[in-house]
Amino acid sequence: MTIDPLVLMTDVEQATEALLRTAEGLDDSAVGEPSGLPGWTVGHLLTHVARNADAYTNLLTWARTGVETPPYSSPEARQDGIEAGAGRPLAEQIADIRAAHERFADAAASMPAIAWAVQLPPIGQSAAGVPWARLREVEVHHVDLARGYTPAEWSDAFALRLLREIVTGAPADGPAMVLRPFGLERPLVIGSGDGPEVSGPTKSLAAWLAGRDDGAELTVSPDGELPTPARWK
Repeated sequence: MTIDPLVLMTDVEQATEALLRTAEGLDDSAVGEPSGLPGWTVGHLLTHVARNADAYTNLLTWARTGVETPPYSSPEARQDGIEAGAGRPLAEQIADIRAAHERFADAAASMPAIAWAVQLPPIGQSAAGVPWARLREVEVHHVDLARGYTPAEWSDAFALRLLREIVTGAPADGPAMVLRPFGLERPLVIGSGDGPEVSGPTKSLAAWLAGRDDGAELTVSPDGELPTPARWK
């Protein structure tokens, strides 16, 4: 699915503002409370959202300048940055996310058309895929805050693209299944195509495969238990 990266930047802007509104509704004690991700507090998650924006800014800089600029200097540096920022006050976390988003938005606005076609080895695709990657990060981690924002809030377009991406990237050794999202004429197939049929709303299917929903709105045929999806990200 090809979408103008600058059009997606509008979605990134809106998704970021929605996440910030949720964060602004919390109190300071929330920073140390568990998020929806095992082992991470809300502070860990907010810090990661900010540092991820900087990582994608680095990738856009690489595409624009030709100077190799990895998203993170190392996996250890990525984790250390999250740990170092996790305990900061909520106001500082919010300001950090906003500033990091502005840097990312500025980097996108500075991209000449030709730079969007530059291939970036760390993500295995061109720079045009970066805005989608950032949108996915913000929307999914907004759910992971576990503070009232659910996959039901996702747009239909976002949920369908996420669903298709997960299906396309599903590991070959994962469980086979046939997905039938409501309103979609053709099913989406994972694996051999001889697995059970799983039907339901697109948002519920995408969230279930992403590990962000228990699949309660889904039905399986023939009758039985839902298969266990392969772990996603």
